[in-house]
Amino acid sequence: MILLEASKLIGAGVATVGLAGAGIGIGSIFAALLTSLSRNPSLKPELFRLAIFGFALVEAMALFTLMMSFLILFAF
Repeated sequence: MILLEASKLIGAGVATVGLAGAGIGIGSIFAALLTSLSRNPSLKPELFRLAIFGFALVEAMALFTLMMSFLILFAF
């Protein structure tokens, strides 16, 4: 019983590592946005739209990793 509980906690911890990747991805997206805006400010609407789309995709992956972590903790 203790081994099962320990395995669940370890699995949930490993599943949340994806959240760190999401944080890095979001930072990278907005760093690239700032760089591209400083090089060509006339493309601001299109670049901002693409950055928000990329942010949404990365944030969705972060929510999936968080969901898997909760699933490991509370469903099994």
